[in-house]
Amino acid sequence: MAILSLQDVSKNYSGHQAVDGISFDVQEGSIFGLLGPNGAGKTSLIRIITTITGADSGVVSLDGEKLNPNSVRKIGYMPEERGLYKKMKVGEQLIYLAELRGLSKKEAKSSINSWFDRLGMTGWGSKKVEELSKGMQQKVQFVATVAHGPKLLILDEPFTGLDPINTNLIKDEIYKLNEQGVSIIFSTHRMEQVEEICRDIVLMNKGQKILEGKMEDVKQQFKKDHYKIEFTSSLNGMDFSDIDVVEKGEDYLTVHKLDDQNSNDLIQTCIKKGLSVKSFSEILPSLNEIFITQVEKQNS
Repeated sequence: MAILSLQDVSKNYSGHQAVDGISFDVQEGSIFGLLGPNGAGKTSLIRIITTITGADSGVVSLDGEKLNPNSVRKIGYMPEERGLYKKMKVGEQLIYLAELRGLSKKEAKSSINSWFDRLGMTGWGSKKVEELSKGMQQKVQFVATVAHGPKLLILDEPFTGLDPINTNLIKDEIYKLNEQGVSIIFSTHRMEQVEEICRDIVLMNKGQKILEGKMEDVKQQFKKDHYKIEFTSSLNGMDFSDIDVVEKGEDYLTVHKLDDQNSNDLIQTCIKKGLSVKSFSEILPSLNEIFITQVEKQNS
């Protein structure tokens, strides 16, 4: 079942088509990557999903219902541009934001204290936001996003400003929330983070969807039939003219395997040359390579 469904959603700002007929589903319990270069329309789309703005056309459904003013209580949104009140105390601010999303004051305090314990933030409630470092403010923003118990989390560059220890801490909490059934939309420019965290992706450019699918399927779709063969000895002075070599290193080859070629044949060819094969593995393109190739293709 889809927790979020978009059908032919469009948004125009003064002649600029920010979102152009976008359709996709985010399945319940998934970690979903929403990707695209600057100006692709991601933020405009997220603002529609979170009811900050409305679509000019198309339908957005959340948890089986058409988007409505109450939908925001089911959504936790952590924007890239943080929205904390710098002069306000952390505890007062978090309680206020949780109450806006439907929690009673008692429920808000209980949830916030629980998150403070989990994230090592005990004693932060009486501090003003301006007294905190950027990384500390990021953790406060995360608590503001999750304290009301949303069914859908939208995280836009959630690790900005965090050191490696706190990045792993927040990452672990994201995984735990997902294991508890929370669906997550993850938006970032860091493709290695998307590869690590997300199972499904949509790539946007110029307001349009240009790629969609499961991570492993997308990689298989754009593979180049390149394989890496590692050896136990040096390859210096050896002739490999009978193999389609893409790259030759001190003790490895990157080769291109033709459609009618058998992997065992490639290995046997190397063994006949007196080489001992250490490993043989397929090279799949990184998401960053796919991202760049597809965006440049549409821009050309």
